[in-house]
Amino acid sequence: MTYRELIELGIKILEEAGVEDSATDAGILLEHLTGVTKSSLIIRGDDEAVFRDGASEGLLIGASDGIPLGALHGSSDSSSDSSSGNKTVEEAYRALLRERAERKPVQYITGFADFMGLRFHVDENVLIPRFDTEFLVEEMMKDVGDGSSVLDMCTGTGCILLSLMRYKNDIEGTGADISQAALDIAGRNEELIFGKSETEPSGGTGLHNSKSVGGTDTGYSPVSDPALSPQHPPFHRPIRWIVSDMFENITDTYDHIVSNPPYIQSDVIKTLMPEVQSFEPHLALDGDTDGLKYYRIIAKEAGSHLKKHGSLFLEIGYDEGAAVQDLLYAEGFHNIEILKDYAGNNRVVKAGCYRPGITEDRYV
Repeated sequence: MTYRELIELGIKILEEAGVEDSATDAGILLEHLTGVTKSSLIIRGDDEAVFRDGASEGLLIGASDGIPLGALHGSSDSSSDSSSGNKTVEEAYRALLRERAERKPVQYITGFADFMGLRFHVDENVLIPRFDTEFLVEEMMKDVGDGSSVLDMCTGTGCILLSLMRYKNDIEGTGADISQAALDIAGRNEELIFGKSETEPSGGTGLHNSKSVGGTDTGYSPVSDPALSPQHPPFHRPIRWIVSDMFENITDTYDHIVSNPPYIQSDVIKTLMPEVQSFEPHLALDGDTDGLKYYRIIAKEAGSHLKKHGSLFLEIGYDEGAAVQDLLYAEGFHNIEILKDYAGNNRVVKAGCYRPGITEDRYV
């Protein structure tokens, strides 16, 4: 089949399955398989479809199958057929479409999600990074100075901490999560974005990289295999990834603490779209009955892990701002701001200082 025929097939299958924005998802899956982008379809649409170059180097086609794309075909010749143990491009594409038609998020199918202009590994052990969370990172970048120490609590993919370290200089980063499986993904993302060193720093738990090739940012090309193309920035300090039930195993103090904790009310999860409630980890979603369980823990314990004049940044649900603000004030935080995202929704709570027992300057 041609690329044009495949994309039309994909749109049709996903539309019939009731998938929103079926054209976008069909295009992402086709690019994942063949490397042909939406824009290049104008030129190559009538060409016979072939697997993309380098795909046999280990890109996974469908996380649930766990099948290396290279095992589905012997070469880039689309004429290979299933009788010889190989799948054609059409068969492989249909396999991806079936997963998406079952409402599996496209990011879990491809194994990657884009965030802050970077590409991150994802699987069903971590939440898919959201565009809304980019606002949290952007707000932090206004206040976090070069050389600062940052703790990312409930780090998941590590996308918040890694993005901050990618765009600021010499950040000393620590990421904590209760899930070892999530931290494994975060560690892979550190390697994906910063590259891997030849040696691990003694006593360290993070991945370390030397300077990028020639000291130059090589960027990222979605057509090349992202698993093989670290998005090399300049030198970064190795990150400490810590398995911790909230602050249980945290012993240091930091200039800044950030968290996007589970904050959805337990009884609301079952009302969410199928992609979320059936595939994303409830451990990273469920904020208990009122959605505030983890904010209470953060309000109570974060202050003892902040340096003098340190700050706290929290992502919140659109209707949780006042409640989180009050929790923080009750535990000694001041100069508390509720920040609205680009859609006009309350998205971030920022607490500028921690001064137990001081009563002035409650909010700003």
